Amino acid sequence: MQRFSTNPSSNQDEVILETEGNKCIITLNRPKALNALNLNMIRKITPALKQWEDEEKVLIIIHGTGGKAFCAGGDVRSIVESRNQPLCTLSSDFFREEYQLNYLISTLQTPYIALIDGITMGGGVGLSVHGYYRVSSDKTLFAMPETAIGFVPEVGGTYFLPRLTGKLGLFLALTGYRLKGADVYHAGISTHAVNSQEVDEIKEELLSLKMNSQNSEIEGCLAKFTKAATFLEKPFSLEPHMPLIDDCFSAPTVEEIVARLEASNDPFAQQTLATIRKMSPFALKITKRALDEGSEQTLAECLQMEYRLSQRFVADHDFPEGVRALLIDKDQKPQWKPSCLEECTPEKIEAYFEPVKDELQL
Repeated sequence: MQRFSTNPSSNQDEVILETEGNKCIITLNRPKALNALNLNMIRKITPALKQWEDEEKVLIIIHGTGGKAFCAGGDVRSIVESRNQPLCTLSSDFFREEYQLNYLISTLQTPYIALIDGITMGGGVGLSVHGYYRVSSDKTLFAMPETAIGFVPEVGGTYFLPRLTGKLGLFLALTGYRLKGADVYHAGISTHAVNSQEVDEIKEELLSLKMNSQNSEIEGCLAKFTKAATFLEKPFSLEPHMPLIDDCFSAPTVEEIVARLEASNDPFAQQTLATIRKMSPFALKITKRALDEGSEQTLAECLQMEYRLSQRFVADHDFPEGVRALLIDKDQKPQWKPSCLEECTPEKIEAYFEPVKDELQL
């Protein structure tokens, strides 16, 4: 096993890059932070992927350490805390380079296998969902919880969420609903599955494959472990609720979605309503429009739209306030502005989607 090293830094072990012959391993190594993604990590992963692609490696595995998380998201606390530092460009650099990495993953010719064992949210979704193979386990917990912190489901979320079955993606985007275990596979987030106690085994088997150019060995290996993943026998827990989700979330506006949920006597509708009422009203409105637009756009166009949105959210009230309330002070009492859907003006929503000074280049 050869360590693949970029310029050494004090944070060099937050990502471990290794090659074993013509196979490569990326290890996210911030277990105490649930492998949350920061700019240093992005700046190590991106050049490694480009080099491995140029060297025509035969597969790339990405996984997390610590046993709890693949990657619990982007390090948004650091981004918000940097806002008041003069000359600090973290809030633009992070999102720009993160989205460029998301796009790079989507374009790789080298088979890219994300072992999403454990918590996979936000930035962790961006590191996995755009790759060709996503392998979930019975311990996988998937969510896009951004509206709870006054933000938008990004990292390509506006592209992949509207492409899930029915209105499932919009439901996940607006509510931050958590998919667990078998649900991650049944929802179409993962392509394959593995029992959590066999994650090390699947990794070793992939690294020992004698490869040809057709990826059939990789697919045979992943199929074998998926077949043995007994937890997949559990049915999709949202299946009984899909007619309700499709009916309510096909409404043309967030206000109408809320009205349809209010009109339902279904306990699931009432739980969903209670969740939506906790979210930033403005983030809900932006998210609905962004997913509507993303449903007809390419991934590149979605990431460019998301970059515009990210820069508007960072400079506004709700995103810093949401991060304060949920991640810094942890009082769980964000004071949203506007405080209700009806106060979200079409002019302000429109302004969020306008081009920014330095557009995202892919």
